[in-house]
Amino acid sequence: MTTQMLSGPDLGGGFLHQLALDQEGEQTTFTFHVQDGGSDAGGPPKGTLEGFGFVHPPSPCMFGGPRCWHRRFLLPVLEAPRVRQAYNRFRFVLETMISQASEELPVAVESGTLEVLQRVAPALAHEGIEWYVGGSVAAWLQGAAVHPRDLDLGTTRAGVDRVAALLGEYLIEPLAPTDWPTAGIVRGARAFVGTFKAGIRVEWSVPLEPGEPRPLEEWSGRPGVARLETVTFRGHTLRASRLEYALVRAAEKGRAQSVVSLLQLIRERGADRALLDTLLGRSTLSDEERAKLVAATSA
Repeated sequence: MTTQMLSGPDLGGGFLHQLALDQEGEQTTFTFHVQDGGSDAGGPPKGTLEGFGFVHPPSPCMFGGPRCWHRRFLLPVLEAPRVRQAYNRFRFVLETMISQASEELPVAVESGTLEVLQRVAPALAHEGIEWYVGGSVAAWLQGAAVHPRDLDLGTTRAGVDRVAALLGEYLIEPLAPTDWPTAGIVRGARAFVGTFKAGIRVEWSVPLEPGEPRPLEEWSGRPGVARLETVTFRGHTLRASRLEYALVRAAEKGRAQSVVSLLQLIRERGADRALLDTLLGRSTLSDEERAKLVAATSA
């Protein structure tokens, strides 16, 4: 395998960054390398990169040593300009994203969501591409007292590519086959919508080789699988995943205040029993915790 450094060392967020191109036979991979930059980078860094999909490689990195962080993207060499643009925006907004993750800095949920809707909604509607808002922002749009840290979009394979084009200037990861530690191998992208100092991280993907989706799966990449609600926000009508998805996630993560708010809304509006039973059945909650949630939706 041959490796070529395309950019770096560069600075950002208390880290040193390098962009490299690895080639093995016909396969080429771009890698974001990130390491603690110390005082030379205005460090130490304010936080970790684990929540942004980065991992430590199994062996010491030729650029960053044994504690180098990696994000890898399987793309042809001709994609280098697009990869470099995302790489540069990533390092420019990294300090802001870390501050948001630690709750030191508020996430620009309202302005960021509105910007995404203005850019994405008209084009996808015109082209007949299914998409929706999921995750914590979906619950926030429906009135839940939650505090989103990012904006997750659900869509199809065609939608993934189209959203990447529509949010192109905001990308912090190129549209590519890549490994998301929480989702496996996907075709996806990430963006930071807003300014370098204020905005929201946006994520969207589909499984790279999708099999038969699990019943009512929120992120299957197939139309008509997730259970959705129609909501309005700042003059826009859109679809959002039902509150039961957020409820089970909040319970699994031990976010008690979010659970209380979500339960209140679900009781007021009526629970989707089939969806709740399905989500609880494959959750990490104990039988006792599942029974309590089911009972609480009817209390």
